[in-house]
Amino acid sequence: MTSSAALPLSNTGRYLVLIVAFFGWFCCGFHMQITQLTGQPAAIDLLTQQGDLDRGRFDAWNKLEQERIKAKVAESQLSAAEQTLLAQWNSEVGRWFTWHQCAFLFGAASGGLCFGWLGDRIGRSLAMAASILTYSTLAAAASFAQSPAQLWALWFLACTGVGGMWPNGVALMSEAWSGMSRPVIAGAIGTSANMGILLFATLARQVVITPDDWRWAYLVGAAPAVLGLFALFAVPESPRWLAARKTAAADPVTVVTTTEVFRSPLLGVTLVAIVLATVPMIGGWGTANWMNPWADDAGAALDPPDYSLKARVGQARALTGIVGSLLGGWFASMLGRRPTYFFVSLFSLAIAQYMFWFLRPTDPWFLTWVSALGFVSGIYFGWLPLCLPELFPTRVRSTGAGIGFNFGRIVTAITLFVAGTLMSFFARDFAMIGRITSLLFILGMVFIWFAPDTSDKELAD
Repeated sequence: MTSSAALPLSNTGRYLVLIVAFFGWFCCGFHMQITQLTGQPAAIDLLTQQGDLDRGRFDAWNKLEQERIKAKVAESQLSAAEQTLLAQWNSEVGRWFTWHQCAFLFGAASGGLCFGWLGDRIGRSLAMAASILTYSTLAAAASFAQSPAQLWALWFLACTGVGGMWPNGVALMSEAWSGMSRPVIAGAIGTSANMGILLFATLARQVVITPDDWRWAYLVGAAPAVLGLFALFAVPESPRWLAARKTAAADPVTVVTTTEVFRSPLLGVTLVAIVLATVPMIGGWGTANWMNPWADDAGAALDPPDYSLKARVGQARALTGIVGSLLGGWFASMLGRRPTYFFVSLFSLAIAQYMFWFLRPTDPWFLTWVSALGFVSGIYFGWLPLCLPELFPTRVRSTGAGIGFNFGRIVTAITLFVAGTLMSFFARDFAMIGRITSLLFILGMVFIWFAPDTSDKELAD
């Protein structure tokens, strides 16, 4: 089948696809930022409610320890017993913080696989609407959590919708917009999540997220339910998907299963897609993930405390990330898919290593370097919506893109879980963890040369 076999959407239909896909992924940015900004405060509050942590002593002792580290004093003012108890509390908070991040990543990965499969079966637009409704309604439920375990379970389920939004939104957008429009549209989709992150970070700077006040964030995450209902009834289906389904119905031999992407000739492409999506996740998400508690601790140790520092870190990264994501598709078109990815990985590695070796969150230039990393790593997220769908044919495009992107989340979650489990070993040295996770950019510099070069090819049917 050639691309001409699929009747194009009307202009109204194409713009509806673009608007809903843009805002659907934009609102996923809320959930990404909610995950990073509420993980530690929510864990402290819920552990205190359970009687597993004494909030007053925990805050006071941590402040003393941060002041000691800042002053480079070897001897602690705390007794050995107090140091042991504080280490236990910090380990428990760190464990639930890590589990909260993993709830997002494992949930999004599971949702990407399930909703991606659904998008190839019932249609991109219906699966996208179901994804939006899932992540919004379950975010509302998460605001009522009464224990860390409840919050973990509800957030895991909510984030399955976040995972489902990406493959269906990207596949629908790629098939509705073709030719020279796609790099621009891919950049717009790529930047939308960063715009959502920026908006939520700005809100969190005004209404500070603390252990006493964090539940409101999850209610903000519930707001997109209105968009989900609109998508359910108003967004047209992909003409390419409809044409592919018609062909499959006429010729049962062409009916495929999800496992096709793990068989020849697509297996190699799928494995490369997984690596290419994993590198931005571990390098970008992983790096930013540890910046937030690092900034949280550093801000809390100031006199007076600066509880908005972590939100300013999120703002700095998201603001320039918007520009980087917007230009990602354009860079890929101008410089080529593979050279763009290589140089983004190289510069991301250099910036991240410099930050985690030589800077602290309270340093005057710290936010400037956060902005630089946000811009460079943001290019990945304009590159991925353009290039991942190009690797797969229409019949498995949503599944293939979903597996590539979301297996990256699984690997990232495992990496974060291991790092969080070793929190006591690192003694809350977030800089050391950041140095290690950002080394994954090297993997991207190598594996991009194993990817098919789709720079001069049209979207395959």
